[in-house]
Amino acid sequence: MSATSTSGGVEGMLRSAGLDPDEVRDLLRATLREDLGDHGDLTSMATVPEDAVLDVQWTARQAGVVAGLPVLAALVEEVLGPEAPLELVRSDGDLVGPGDVLATLRAPARPVLGLERTSLNLLGHLSGVATLTRAWVDAVKGTGARIRDTRKTMPLLRSLQKYAVRCGGGVNHRAGLYDAVLVKDNHVAAAGRVGAALDAVRATHPPPGPVVQVEVDDLRQLCEALAHGATQVLLDNMPPAVLREAVSVCRSTTPGVLLEASGGLTLDNAREVAETGVDFLAVGALTHSAPQLDIGLDVA
Repeated sequence: MSATSTSGGVEGMLRSAGLDPDEVRDLLRATLREDLGDHGDLTSMATVPEDAVLDVQWTARQAGVVAGLPVLAALVEEVLGPEAPLELVRSDGDLVGPGDVLATLRAPARPVLGLERTSLNLLGHLSGVATLTRAWVDAVKGTGARIRDTRKTMPLLRSLQKYAVRCGGGVNHRAGLYDAVLVKDNHVAAAGRVGAALDAVRATHPPPGPVVQVEVDDLRQLCEALAHGATQVLLDNMPPAVLREAVSVCRSTTPGVLLEASGGLTLDNAREVAETGVDFLAVGALTHSAPQLDIGLDVA
């Protein structure tokens, strides 16, 4: 694709990506403070002339899916101001290969070197999440099942990691404890039974309330959940044969209920699980185990 200037449009880019500009800027300022401290980049101040200018480019060094370019644009704007001539050569969600240029910039050398590591840490991590997500999405392609993330995210990076999941073709589960109900095994233990837990949720949050999902461990709990009005069920650690039976029970008695497989999932068994007929595969690894995509900042 042709290069696109970000001057004047960073906030719009972030909002279009489903990101809160204020939240992103707060995060970037914190990461810059972590790296620069009170004294700045001691190495660059000692070795780089104050008036030096660099032409640099962010370049992929391995194949993957790009995510985080609006965040890069916000970082550059934070350090260099809104008129910094950053050009985004690729878009989030693009497949790239070794040597592909993602973005270019001509700017004073010292601040560019000061933002280098922060930019690569964020861009590489988010692209790694998107790349791993795409591998899972490709593994279940054609089955109708979707890959969904979890709350197993790095503190304070959740919104960015969930954005990267979307860039890779996955879908998001709840953002936090505040926007949906997920009744898990410990909640069931405290309530006494699956049905009792669901009844308590409905009493506290009568329809139309938040999305309510309940975790079940076996077919008996599934039937109890369906009898108490469950609309989303998390099928935890069930082998494919049991998942197929669970799907059959649900579709024949309560069509429209969404079923999500969780636990013991790998790329090797993802397709077999997806072919049982579940609607989602819950994959915590998307955000807690994604390897960094190798991206470099090179002087052009």
